[in-house]
Amino acid sequence: MNIKLFRILPLLVLPLLFTACGDDEDDVSQDPKEQTTSKNKNANPVTYPEYARLEVPRVKGGTNLVLIHYATDIGVNYMVEWDCLKKSQRWTCYTLNNTNSTKNVSRYYSDSNQYPQDPDIPSNYRFASDPYWRSGYDHGHICPSYDRLCSSEANYQTFYMSNMQPQFNKFNAGLWLKMENIVSGNWNRSSFRDTLYVCKGGTIDDPELILSTTDKGMIVPKYFFMAVLCKNTQGYKAIAFWAQHLNSDHSNDNLIDYVISIDELENRTGIDFFCNLPDDIEEKAERVVYPQSWGLK
Repeated sequence: MNIKLFRILPLLVLPLLFTACGDDEDDVSQDPKEQTTSKNKNANPVTYPEYARLEVPRVKGGTNLVLIHYATDIGVNYMVEWDCLKKSQRWTCYTLNNTNSTKNVSRYYSDSNQYPQDPDIPSNYRFASDPYWRSGYDHGHICPSYDRLCSSEANYQTFYMSNMQPQFNKFNAGLWLKMENIVSGNWNRSSFRDTLYVCKGGTIDDPELILSTTDKGMIVPKYFFMAVLCKNTQGYKAIAFWAQHLNSDHSNDNLIDYVISIDELENRTGIDFFCNLPDDIEEKAERVVYPQSWGLK
């Protein structure tokens, strides 16, 4: 029997608590049942243990909601920060490891309900009907369907509209797909990682980084980003992609041209990524990036 557990976390009412300190960097765990330890002064509140997971950036708070979607056998499937006023997702974060990367099912498809509403978003904080319909934009997955073929339940959840951003088809099926493929393929291998911690989204906070707003009020980001943290036997390393949302095919571009450091991505987005890492590890991982170590040249 499949069990679905969902939690809506209104950040406005959470007390400002921080994780306890630990001496061993390996105490940082991806298991949502375990209490993650951290020495980071900017770590997330830990009213809920999921906030302390490494893939989760610093939550913005205010009227935003954090949506935590669970799937049987893998626990946390992915998490979303949802801007209730803008009716748009700020980011989606998730992990890739040997357990959730096993391919057991086919991609979800339904003629009548291909992109369902997220049941965890109150109706007044989301669009009443699909705002992508006849908008000229694709339903751009942020946590890809391909990354959640471990179960039908996990895959179905990736089709929630809360996990979507409007993307030009040439971008979605071109450069964005190329970036997704290197994360899901080249880097998501046991010989490369123990775990990948991924946070992705489009720019919705800064008006100057918004491309347009559709007639239905849906925000179209001007830029899209990916932040990836790799943990393996050698420690931690991080990389970011930053790409302008263009209605043209750039799938033949060299991905190294889109690589920036996590520090630079934080400057551009205002989002504090991997804030639950101990400060000394975060500083080293985020300050510089070595594309060659990621197979990019």
